Amino acid sequence: MGQGGEPRRAQAYDGELGAAVTLAQQGDESAFAVAYRIVQPGLLGYLRGLVGDDAEDVAADAWLEIARDLGRFKGDGAGFRAWTATIARHRALDQLRRRRVRPRAAALEPDVLDLPGPHSTHDQALESLSTARALELIRALPPEQAEAVLLRVVVGLDGPTAARILGKRPGAVRTAAHRGLRRIARQLGVHGRQAPGVTDEGHRTLGEST
Repeated sequence: MGQGGEPRRAQAYDGELGAAVTLAQQGDESAFAVAYRIVQPGLLGYLRGLVGDDAEDVAADAWLEIARDLGRFKGDGAGFRAWTATIARHRALDQLRRRRVRPRAAALEPDVLDLPGPHSTHDQALESLSTARALELIRALPPEQAEAVLLRVVVGLDGPTAARILGKRPGAVRTAAHRGLRRIARQLGVHGRQAPGVTDEGHRTLGEST
């Protein structure tokens, strides 16, 4: 789907991203451009899922803050993706508050029995869609499911990192993401199909529209 890949494929760029961030912190503007190029597609997709047509404006605000505070960041490439997603989320929440459309806080019940098996994810449903259509379906999910799917699938973060950003337990985020993907699969008529070689840790990242 588009030019994305599984989180581990996104993570394959983390070495390049970490090196670029280190150079950018030393004042290398071209290195900052490299970091931007790696992070921006997923970040913009995430924001489109949260704020729709305001995503580009919110992303611009987020990058201004990222550039301003870059010297304070400490971590590797994966940490930088999480840090930028956290900043973008805060700016998105600010935008939603301005619209007076705050995300509903829905508690997730601890339903361990509903967790996916090792080959039971439904992200193959998203694989056949354009990014625009996939984001439309994600945005129609309950808020806690939508954001879990966005962080796992669009930004490509692992479960524990997504959970830290959302302030939830990893199991709750894993459950929410699975339920969201399963709901989308049902809407697309994908029932009980398995994706060989893909586990609940292998959600794909949404890239540009196909």
